[in-house]
Amino acid sequence: MLKCYRTNNRKQTLESIDEILPDCWIDLSEPSKEEIDRVVNITKVDRGLIEKMLDDDELPRVEVDKKATLVVIDAPAFVSQEDKYVTYPLGIIITNNNYVITVAPKSIALLNDFRKGEVKNFRTAKKSRFLIQILYTAAASYLRVLDEIYRDIELKEDVLRESTRNEDLIDLLGTEKTLVYFITSLNENDSVLERIQKGNVVQLFEGDSDLIDDTIIENRQAIEMAGLYRKILSSITDTYATVISNNLNNIMKFLAGITIVLSIPTMISSFLGMNVWFGVIGTDHISAWAILGVSVLVSIAVAAWLKKKDML
Repeated sequence: MLKCYRTNNRKQTLESIDEILPDCWIDLSEPSKEEIDRVVNITKVDRGLIEKMLDDDELPRVEVDKKATLVVIDAPAFVSQEDKYVTYPLGIIITNNNYVITVAPKSIALLNDFRKGEVKNFRTAKKSRFLIQILYTAAASYLRVLDEIYRDIELKEDVLRESTRNEDLIDLLGTEKTLVYFITSLNENDSVLERIQKGNVVQLFEGDSDLIDDTIIENRQAIEMAGLYRKILSSITDTYATVISNNLNNIMKFLAGITIVLSIPTMISSFLGMNVWFGVIGTDHISAWAILGVSVLVSIAVAAWLKKKDML
């Protein structure tokens, strides 16, 4: 999909435009071959810069050539209830002839505020500021997603007491995998931010240095939070596995105790039911009730003993 936006300086609003004009923002999301051709023909940007960004495994980095500068970062994206969040590469291309192109293999939600014109001091003509604002929004989006992940972890703790299902453990492992992806992406984004901070990637103007400093702080805070949550989740996962094992052991212990208690009447009845002479027990009309009573009393005594030994 190809969308073009340009700031109306008179109205101070962001407008969607049909033409690709200088100082506009070209938003490419899952672009077709025809859309790439159109952008390349007008902006004269190297086609390879755009096409390489369609790879989901593209790594964060900075590339500078004679016609444009490419900055690649990883951005979080929600995929499904099962897999939760993953990261997708987002490429920001600043051309030497006054175009800004964002390219992503999937639609990325963090650009929605830009598309709606809701980002403060956002101007499509201020390309360096636009780049840093995207980087800041990406770092902030990681923090929001990590807050959601932590709330999800807290909810899952409630199932530890009773659950013996493998599905619950697998769900936690899926969340831990997400955190591993986040930590890797955030560390790579941090390297990109440090290079931009030096001022040799894009020209930094008044206020840009402070914004890039704030972006680095946000990104490193996200790294610390993701690392902390991963440690917490690892501890919970270990505890979870132990609880499941203990729950199963308790169930087996209970079943073994019940088996012992219920086997006592069976043994007594088996002995007395053998074809041998047991004197009055075999002839008295209350023998059956006496045997039943003795069996119940012995079973209760054994059950009480097992309970005292915490074996039932």
